[in-house]
Amino acid sequence: MPVQPNLHLDTLRTLVVAQELGSLAQAAEQLGRTPSAISLQMKRLQDDLGMVLFRKHGRNLALTENGVVVLDYARRILALNDELLDIIQGAALAGEIRLGCAQDFASLLPPVLSQFSLLYPRMKIELRIEGNTALADAVEASQIDFAVVIGQEGRAAAQTIGHLDLMWIAASGFALPQDQPLPLAALGPQCIFRKRMIQHLDERGIPYRIAATSPSLDGLWASLLGGLGVTARTALNLPDGLIASGSLSSLPELGKLPVTLQRGARSSSKAMDRMADLLLQSLQLALASRSNRKAHAHQNNSVIDISASPRRKRKLRSTMG
Repeated sequence: MPVQPNLHLDTLRTLVVAQELGSLAQAAEQLGRTPSAISLQMKRLQDDLGMVLFRKHGRNLALTENGVVVLDYARRILALNDELLDIIQGAALAGEIRLGCAQDFASLLPPVLSQFSLLYPRMKIELRIEGNTALADAVEASQIDFAVVIGQEGRAAAQTIGHLDLMWIAASGFALPQDQPLPLAALGPQCIFRKRMIQHLDERGIPYRIAATSPSLDGLWASLLGGLGVTARTALNLPDGLIASGSLSSLPELGKLPVTLQRGARSSSKAMDRMADLLLQSLQLALASRSNRKAHAHQNNSVIDISASPRRKRKLRSTMG
């Protein structure tokens, strides 16, 4: 019975780095090796697998279909390797991470915190759920290490992850008043949603009045469910009984707002890097899921959502005969 070759993690990591940077030459520079050494690694990988992973694409190399499959498995193998090391090394690591999150994204935190605690069981988490501006200010003042916020993209600590549509939100039975100022429900004056809502109404010359205010999102939802007015916000975690629309009746479209991860300049450690990775993955998945649902909603024919299907195993096809 032939002995299966053992793939080298170092070679798989080189493949992943080369793909992320766009070329073997850039991977050589990033990894501190010569281009010939990197090329030799890729040749050995192809020999071990018995297939061609690269094809000519102009002056550069691109992955073959088999190469794409190998790259996917390489990432998964390396992720397991890194997770194992994190668990072993993180088990004895103690310290504190201070995390802030906008109310809209609070529902994303439980799986992130659960996975992080598995990797770093002795780390203490301080958690703040506050407004976007207050959280970004806290990062700049080194009061917290991370913040997941909507807007605040102009801050030095900001990394834009994606965008969310801003919607008009009201109770399902709410009727816009005729020949009267538009009643608004809103959070405090520093709220980015309140500012955007008032800006668009002013630009269109639509009269309005502040009919209800609240310092919390729960209070805002209660005001809307009570029929006190309309508001502008994303449709994240919308309670039953409320509806969201990009342009409610004659009200103007409100555009999009960026979702940003704010990270303090002094927040540097392996544990904090892993927390940042977990937050980024969770945010990107949530934003991609919303984009997919929006795209499916605009299609008239039936669509199969493959993201909800079990992962299918893909077989490698040998090109070496």
